[in-house]
Amino acid sequence: MPLETSVTTRPRLGFLGLGWIGRLRMRALADTGLAEIVALADPVADCLAEAGALAPGAARGSTLADVLDRGCDGVVIATPSALHAEQTIAALNSGVAVFCQKPLGRDADEAARAVAAAERADRLLGLDLCYRHTAAMQAIREIVQGGDIGEVFAADLVFHNAYGPDKPWFYDAAQSGGGCVMDLGVHLVDLALWVLAFPPVTNVSAQLFAGGRPLTARDQVEDYATVTLQLGSGAVVRIACSWNLSAGRDAVIEASFHGTQGGAAMHNRDGSFFDFAAYHHTGTARRLLAEPPDDWGGRALAEWARRLGQAEGHDPAAENFVQLSRIIDRIYAAALEGDRCR
Repeated sequence: MPLETSVTTRPRLGFLGLGWIGRLRMRALADTGLAEIVALADPVADCLAEAGALAPGAARGSTLADVLDRGCDGVVIATPSALHAEQTIAALNSGVAVFCQKPLGRDADEAARAVAAAERADRLLGLDLCYRHTAAMQAIREIVQGGDIGEVFAADLVFHNAYGPDKPWFYDAAQSGGGCVMDLGVHLVDLALWVLAFPPVTNVSAQLFAGGRPLTARDQVEDYATVTLQLGSGAVVRIACSWNLSAGRDAVIEASFHGTQGGAAMHNRDGSFFDFAAYHHTGTARRLLAEPPDDWGGRALAEWARRLGQAEGHDPAAENFVQLSRIIDRIYAAALEGDRCR
């Protein structure tokens, strides 16, 4: 699935946060040639050194201020979640576009303030909702929105990770905003809403667990979740996600959409975090829509960089990031308060 690479300019970009995901995204962007990487910042010297090997001409520092001092057009943020909203708002207030790792904020208030800053500054705000950009999910969205499976009345989405995050801050709710729902479930909620053209969510119910026991306080971090979203159309979306589940493989990642005239489904192959196949189902028959290989990991960032190079400003569709955060908030409220969040 090639990206259009002709741009008006090559934007000057800085990268803030150069752990595994930050370096992975930086490498993918460098390979496209869509942007010039001019600044790198991370407080960890080893991370900065590894990133510097990928962009030897870039200036190095440890803070957002170090990146902004280089006159960047945009900054890519891949720091711990507690810093996302604050750093995004600061960059936007400085007149710099932002591409941020999810979540945009630990709650909807933080996300809304970040989107409001993008609107005020008229700068492009992107969020790394990377699974939208897999060939598998692109194909599913096309046939769902094209009416090929009729009216969608149900969807099931799953992301079970046989491992857990390797950074301690993920397990501190004050820093992460939550556990597997914030880390993995956010992708599943986003995919359901994105495929179905962002319908209203009328009811939310959820069960969250930590160490096999129901979550009892917001300062706990869940490692297993089941969620049901009732949509304004009457359709229902069921979501399950987890860390450290005995899944018999590295990961289980699936998304199925059930319509009145057929279905569409994607799944990861052989427990992979990266390889996905998608199918169009009609009765007992299925038609292949997409399969590996598919180098999708950097596409969300590359698309943002391409749009930035064409001098695009604020995109009103960023309001969808706030809607996503509101639903995540409602999931936690439903689980902890027994509230169906009407």
